[in-house]
Amino acid sequence: MTYEQSVHFAQTWGVLLLALCFGVAVLYALWPSNKEKFARAARAPLDDGE
Repeated sequence: MTYEQSVHFAQTWGVLLLALCFGVAVLYALWPSNKEKFARAARAPLDDGE
């Protein structure tokens, strides 16, 4: 595989893989059942440790 071929592969499939991973991360963050988990994590630094 030459340098040009590897660059072309990374520019096409690498971008698609990055977009797919980003989409999965956004779906995970916005999934309704994760709302309480993220709300608890947001309040954690403010808790007294009880």
